[in-house]
Amino acid sequence: MATTAHESERAVHDSHARRWWVLAVLGIAQLMVVLDATVMNIALPDAQKALGFSDVTRQWVVTGYTLAFGSLLLLGGRLSDMFGRRNTFIIGLVGFALASAVGGAAVNSEMLISARVAQGVFAALLAPATLSLLTVTFTVPSERAKAVGIFGAISGAGAAIGLLLGGALTEWVSWRWALYINLLFAGVALIGALALLARHVAVERPVLDLPGTITATAGLFSIVYGFSHAESHGWSTSTTIWWLIAGVVLLCAFGVVETRVPHPLLPLRIVLDRIRGGAYLAVFAIGIGLFSVLLFLTYYLQVSRGYSPIRTGVAFLPMVAAMVLSSTMTPPLLLPRLGTKTTVAGGLLVAAAGMVSLTRVGLDTGYMSHVLTGELLLGLGIGAALSVAIQSATAGINHEDAGVASAMVNTSQQIGGSIGTALLSTFAATTLNNYLADNGSTAEVAAQARVESYITTFWWSAGFLAVGAIILAVLMPNALPAQSEGEPVVAH
Repeated sequence: MATTAHESERAVHDSHARRWWVLAVLGIAQLMVVLDATVMNIALPDAQKALGFSDVTRQWVVTGYTLAFGSLLLLGGRLSDMFGRRNTFIIGLVGFALASAVGGAAVNSEMLISARVAQGVFAALLAPATLSLLTVTFTVPSERAKAVGIFGAISGAGAAIGLLLGGALTEWVSWRWALYINLLFAGVALIGALALLARHVAVERPVLDLPGTITATAGLFSIVYGFSHAESHGWSTSTTIWWLIAGVVLLCAFGVVETRVPHPLLPLRIVLDRIRGGAYLAVFAIGIGLFSVLLFLTYYLQVSRGYSPIRTGVAFLPMVAAMVLSSTMTPPLLLPRLGTKTTVAGGLLVAAAGMVSLTRVGLDTGYMSHVLTGELLLGLGIGAALSVAIQSATAGINHEDAGVASAMVNTSQQIGGSIGTALLSTFAATTLNNYLADNGSTAEVAAQARVESYITTFWWSAGFLAVGAIILAVLMPNALPAQSEGEPVVAH
C-alpha cells in the first residue's frame, strides 16, 4: 500500500524528534571508519610477526584498504542516494563488521589482505551514507551547525584516537583486537540504526550512470595506486608514472561523460558551486596536513624520542581535545559572524602556524616546550576548518544528491592523504639522504638526519595549508552555507 501524506509527515516528525539519538548512531559509525585508518597501522608489526609475511606484503595490508575505499566512494555515495541511506548504512555496517571479524581471525597474509580490501569496499558504502544521513536529518541551520561540529570533531580526532587505541590493544591484548574492536562499534550502531533511522521513500526509479561509474572508479583507483606506489618505489618508476597518467586521463574522461549522460554519477553542479568547491579543496588540504602530522610526528615521537605506542597516542590527546573544542564551537559561534571563507581559510592558516611551530623540534627538545603548542594550534585550526568545510560541502543539496555530495568530502580527504603521504615521504627521504651525504653516516648524524627529514615535511605541510588558504580566499565567497532539505521517509 502506498504511503499516505499523513504517514510520511508523521515519519518526518518522528525522525526529527529522534535526531540527536540518530547523531549518536552516526557518530559511532563514523568513528569506526576513521579509527580504521590508523588503528591497524600500530598493530601491523605484531601482525607481520605473527603471520610471518614480508615488508612488501605488509604494505598491501594498508594499500588494499586505501585502494578499495578511495576508488569506490563516489559509487557508494550514489548508491545511498538511489537505494536509500538507511539501507546502504546498514549494509555497510554489517559488511564492515564481518570483514573485520575475518581479518581478526586471519591465519595468513592473504586472508588479512582480503579482509582489509572488503573493509574498504564496505567503508565506501558506509562513509557517504553516514554523512548524507546527517545532512538530511539536520536541516535547521542552528542545529545543523552543532551536529556538523560534533561530526567534524569525530572525523578529525578519530584518526589520532586510533593511534592510542591501536597501541593499547596491541600492547595489552593482541593485534587481532585492532580489528575485532569494530564488532563492538558496528553492533551498537546497527541496533541504533534499526531502531531510529526512518525508511527512505523512492520517488523515482533509480538509474545508475555506468560509464561514469567505470571511469570514476578506475580513475580514482589509478590515482590512489599511483601515489601509493610512488611512496614505496619512487616517482621515476614506469609503474608510478603510467598509473598516474592513466588516472588523470580517466578522470578527465569522467568529467566529459558527466556532461553528456542524463543521470550523472556526480552532477557537475555539485563541484562547480564556489562554496562547495572551496569546501572540497579545504578538505583536500586538511587531508594532506592531518595525515602528515599523524605520520611524521608519530615517527618523531617513537623513533627519535623513544616513546612507546601508547605514550605516543597519549601525546596526541591535546590535539584531539583542541580539535573537538574547535569543531563544536566554531560552526555555531564563529561561522555566523565571520562567514564561510574567513572561517575556513583562517582555520587553515592557524593549522599552518601549528606546522611551523613543529619545525622547532630536535633530538633533545621536550614535548611540553616544542610539540604541545604545535599540536594545539593544529587541533584548533583543523577543527575549525574541517567542521565548517563539511557543513558547506553538504549544504543546499537536494536530498537526491546528498550521498554523492557527501562522498566527495571523503574522496577529497582520501586523495589529499594519499598525495600528501607520497609527496612528503619523498621529501623526507631526499632530506635524509642529502643530510647523510653532507655529514657522514655515524649514529648521531643518522639520528639528526631523521629529525631533519621530519622538519622538512612539517615545512611542506605548512606550505600546502597556507596555499590552500590563499586559494580559498580568492575562490570562495564569504556567504553562509545554504539550508539543506530532508527526504521523504516512511513511518516505523
